[in-house]
Amino acid sequence: MNFSYVLRLTGATVLVALLTACAHPIGISPLETPTRNEAGLSPKKVAYVMTDADRAKEAISPGGGGDKVSYFPYRDLEKSIRDALRSVYADVFVLNAVSDREAIKNYGVSYVFTPTIATQSESPSIFTWPPTKFDIELSCSVTDAEGKAVTQVRAQATGTAEFEEFRKDFGLAGRRAAALVSEQLRQAVLANPHLR
Repeated sequence: MNFSYVLRLTGATVLVALLTACAHPIGISPLETPTRNEAGLSPKKVAYVMTDADRAKEAISPGGGGDKVSYFPYRDLEKSIRDALRSVYADVFVLNAVSDREAIKNYGVSYVFTPTIATQSESPSIFTWPPTKFDIELSCSVTDAEGKAVTQVRAQATGTAEFEEFRKDFGLAGRRAAALVSEQLRQAVLANPHLR
């Protein structure tokens, strides 16, 4: 095996590793969330399930230029979920498990929302890595205080951003999607007759 072959092989391996391993961290916390109008709230108390393990789940999806982006969807979107519920109900609590009957009883919770989050991102740019399009799908299974299934609510949103906009906020497309999905969750809860 000659030296030039080894050198080319090593260079190609390093290049592939650089191209495939590059995942730039971004944040996708919402730019804004639904406002809370005390006069129009349902008197019911609700909870959502969010564990430390959920918050630690990292997602990696495509950016631009062949790069990828990394983020923590449950951690970053917890505010989207909490504030959507706070804009509908009198009080909102967080649980470590849907089966935490003691906390559900002590808090006087009527419904428990267990979220599932799916995300995707993309960018057509070959020069910049931040995503120009970011999709969020949020689905919540809702149970009552006894653990019986009540309904499901879903929200889906897409956020976009162009280079001139995201130069100082690389997760801008995701943050816009997070704001939209929060409002969509609010609307889905309000429209669901099982959750009144």
